[in-house]
Amino acid sequence: MSSLHGNHLIAGRRVAPTGSTFQARNPSTSAMLETSFGDATEADVDAALSAADEAFDALRGAGYDKRAQFLDLLADKIMGLGDALLNQAHAETALPMARLTGERGRATGQCKLFAQLIREGSWADARIDHAVPDRAPLPKPDVRRVMQPIGPVVIFGASNFPFAIGVVGTDTVCALAAGCPVVVKGHPAHPGTCEMLAGAVYEALAEAGLPAGSFSLLHGKSNEMGAALVRHPLANAVAFTGSLKGGRALFDIASSRPTPIPFYGEMGSVNPVFVLPGALKARAQAIAENYVGSVTMGVGQFCTNPAIVLGVAGAELDTFISSAAEAAAKVAPQTMLHAGICSMYQQGTSAFAQTKGLSIAGKSATAASSDATQAECIIFTTDIATLEANDSLRHEVFGPCSIVTKCDAKDDMLRFARSLDGQLTATIHGTPEDLREHADLVRILERKVGRIIFNGFPTGIEVCPSMHHGGPYPAASHSFFTSIGTASIYRFVRPVCYQGFPDDALPELLQAKNTRGGFRLVDGSLTQADA
Repeated sequence: MSSLHGNHLIAGRRVAPTGSTFQARNPSTSAMLETSFGDATEADVDAALSAADEAFDALRGAGYDKRAQFLDLLADKIMGLGDALLNQAHAETALPMARLTGERGRATGQCKLFAQLIREGSWADARIDHAVPDRAPLPKPDVRRVMQPIGPVVIFGASNFPFAIGVVGTDTVCALAAGCPVVVKGHPAHPGTCEMLAGAVYEALAEAGLPAGSFSLLHGKSNEMGAALVRHPLANAVAFTGSLKGGRALFDIASSRPTPIPFYGEMGSVNPVFVLPGALKARAQAIAENYVGSVTMGVGQFCTNPAIVLGVAGAELDTFISSAAEAAAKVAPQTMLHAGICSMYQQGTSAFAQTKGLSIAGKSATAASSDATQAECIIFTTDIATLEANDSLRHEVFGPCSIVTKCDAKDDMLRFARSLDGQLTATIHGTPEDLREHADLVRILERKVGRIIFNGFPTGIEVCPSMHHGGPYPAASHSFFTSIGTASIYRFVRPVCYQGFPDDALPELLQAKNTRGGFRLVDGSLTQADA
């Protein structure tokens, strides 16, 4: 696309907005950007989901190779947008160009990763049990099972990853890979970026020969529009990345429909860090400096931001705190994604500062500029009694702040871990001996979090088959599923069992000939051989 038009894109058609309009704002200058966008109406929602439903059979029937071709093409089309895409995203989010370039690589890499996944076939968990007609006392029928796509999926783009968790993010890519048409609600903070990426999707669909109804992009700021998407009877699942308040409201709608649908919400976390005695003694300063780097990465606008640190009080923890304070002072204030996030950060850190028993250990040496939507890094310190007495300190403040907590003994850390709500991550810094002595801490965390990191930090998620980005509620709405990595595809498929079918009437992955060469479970044995 050579220029922005501000229209919704429904099954490849431009649909001019008829609802209230809005414009994106450059957060670093507070200047309003030129193009106007509009809130989608219920008629737009119905048109997009109706088109998705009409495209479903053609999309899933096109087969794995055709969908894989589309994903490879999409990666090329995204790269083909060149600097224009990066410039648009930078103007709307103020994210540095280096970060945006890297994130674009993550988005295109995800496309190619899922193309490889569906071509090979093992992901579909094909299971084949041959008939045994002469089994006594009853004959055994031929029974086969494979994962099949569920139908149209609604996706809410995230504000903090305009490429990797947005219009062409993991949710969209894995849903289309599975064979599910997608309706995306673009994020209103970067609508121009959304529009450009949607154009790349349509170009790839057309070149791959897949129906345009496989994808639609709707703009909107209103809660009503989001609710209408979740409530629509043709929506079969919802993927959401955002706040607990917004996610829970949509979850309740999805659950209270006449026909409830799965809602896969990733809704934030405080991601506690436990610094054990051996680690503090050996490398308190180094851990502290890396900790501040993690807290301030992306201006703290990651759902895996380490917001609470716990260690046993003493000289080593004092060294950690003073080192963290020195590192924080060197961090210049940075522009946040938009004014709303910045305002919530200021409110949250102001409330922390007024909490009795909580004090500021260190902060950015220079003041933030409100005109540039900036946030300062702030490292707070407190004791375990204050942390346990103030539930508000355990709630996420989205931005570059964190609380270092002094515990009296190991039991304080164990008690705090037991009291945790569900978390996306927890981190342990320690030595091998620390791990042995704190095995009970690890056992507790296994029940509380989705990912446990040892001697690292939770920010910077590796996109790979083993990654799990989720956790018990309220970190996510369903702890079984991930929103990052290839296992994310299982949110949008379900098992379908076929009994007594002739071979040529079965889905490809259940036929006797293993045309893709992937692993299948045949009569109880995992094999790549023909069945």
